[in-house]
Parts: sequence; structure tokens; C-alpha cells
Amino acid sequence: MEVSSNHQSEQKEQDLFPEIFLDNLEVWEFICHNHCTTHPSRSYSVNIRLGRKDRRKAVFSFLGKGTSVRTIVYIDGYNLYYGRLKHSTHKWLDVHELFSGYILKAQSPESTIHKIKYFTADIRAKIATHGQDAQKAQNSYLRALVTLYPDTIEIIKGYHSLERGRLLRYKQPPDKTDRVDVWRLEEKQTDVNIALHAYRDVIRGECDQIVIVSNDTDLEPALQMIRQDVGSAINIGIVIPIPKPTPGKKHRPSNAALSKYADWTRQYILDSEVEYSQLPNPIPTKKKPILRPDYW
Repeated sequence: MEVSSNHQSEQKEQDLFPEIFLDNLEVWEFICHNHCTTHPSRSYSVNIRLGRKDRRKAVFSFLGKGTSVRTIVYIDGYNLYYGRLKHSTHKWLDVHELFSGYILKAQSPESTIHKIKYFTADIRAKIATHGQDAQKAQNSYLRALVTLYPDTIEIIKGYHSLERGRLLRYKQPPDKTDRVDVWRLEEKQTDVNIALHAYRDVIRGECDQIVIVSNDTDLEPALQMIRQDVGSAINIGIVIPIPKPTPGKKHRPSNAALSKYADWTRQYILDSEVEYSQLPNPIPTKKKPILRPDYW
């Protein structure tokens, strides 16, 4: 790509308004960032438009330190629930408050939440421990999030596959001939949806930073491709949704496969952060208020 300035008047304008004129440009609009490893401190937005003599003109605008960093948070709902909330009494979690008030405030202070995308799948009541109550609880929680944050929180659903399976009976050593019929429950599409949404949002320039809330290795290829395709033009944060490890107590290890592509990794979510990030109860609506489930 050649950069040229053939006229003095154009050169003056370039000096005064930090603009350059570009020939043979195929990409009409893009964003480039110059940032440090912990958070973007400076960024340059580049807008391409037609200048004099139908030549494309790139207008650079400088955003200095302290500029808001548009952030999209991608939450693996089941990873968050089973990794952090299942054995907690604070399941009525305000994810917006958790990230804006605590995690991003500590990890990336210049962040502003542009969107939170919450990925989940409807509970299958017939095999859930609490049956229909579990399904109602999930529906109430998701309604609560979008009622309080209609412009910020988006729920993206996959589905559960429930099929008959034949698995090995547990014994040592394993006996390949000894199998039992089981119900095999699998959550479908969540990993794919997170990967596609994150990649598309980055390529479209929807954000300056993405934050992945998951400990799932299946997301590694997506992060690798984002890094390969846009390099340091995007900031990547990883939040591992587990409690802070207690010395001497067994815990699930964090995922190094995701962290190697990240600018920063938060290895846990504190008990206090979850406790102080609870949704109000009840939540008023135009009809019946939304209530926290009794068994939560």
C-alpha cells in the first residue's frame, strides 16, 4: 500500500489535520491500536473517505491515555454456574455489577462495558434435580438480567441434547465388555456461539477489548485466530470462573491454553465479589415482579 502526497496544499492539510492520502486501498474502514500488555493506553481510529480528486483520504484521530476502552464480556453461563456458583448462596448474580464494579475495575480500569453476552441453554426439567422449579429459576434469572440491563445484556441460547448412551461401568481395570445404559446430557452450541460472536465482534470493530469468562479449552482456536488476524489491535482478557484456591485444598486448575493469547488473566472470582454483586429482590416489571427463587 503506497502513501503519497503530490500537492503542497494537500501536505499542509495533512500536517494540520493528521491526514494521509492513500491509493489502491481495499479496506474502507478499520481501527488500529497501540497499547501496552495490560490495557490499551493509546488508540488511533482510522476512517477512510473520498478526498479531493476522488482519492481516498485516511483521517487519523488520536485518543490519549484515559480513553474509554469499549469492552464486550462473553460469559459461558454453565461454566460460571458449575465452576463458581453451584455451591454458593449467591446465585442471584448481577453479572454487570460483578464486572463493571469489581473485575474490570481491577484488571482494566479504563474499560467501559459495551455489551455482555450471556451464553446458556434451557434446562431440561425432567432430569434436573429440582425439576420444573429449576427451569422456572433459570427463566426468572435470565428475565431479571435483561429487565435491568435491556441495552447491555444479551442472552444467546444453545440447547441440550439428551440421548441414550452406553458407557463403561466404572471398575479397575476397565472392562470393555461391561457397559451400562445411561442418559447422556450434552450442552450444544455454547462454545461455537462464543467463538463466532467474539470473532465477528472483533472483525467488525465493535469493541476494543473482549473478555472471555470460561475455563473451556474449546475456545482456544478462536482466540488463536483472533490474535493471528488482528494481532495487538484487540485486547483480550480471560476470567476463570472458579473460587480463589484455598491452600491445601483440591481445585480445578486454570486454563493456560486460553491465557497464552490474553493480555491479562484473572485466575478466580472472589467470594466477596459475588456476595456484593447480587441482583435486587424483587425486580419490578409492568406485570408481576421477578423474584429470586426460594431455593437459591
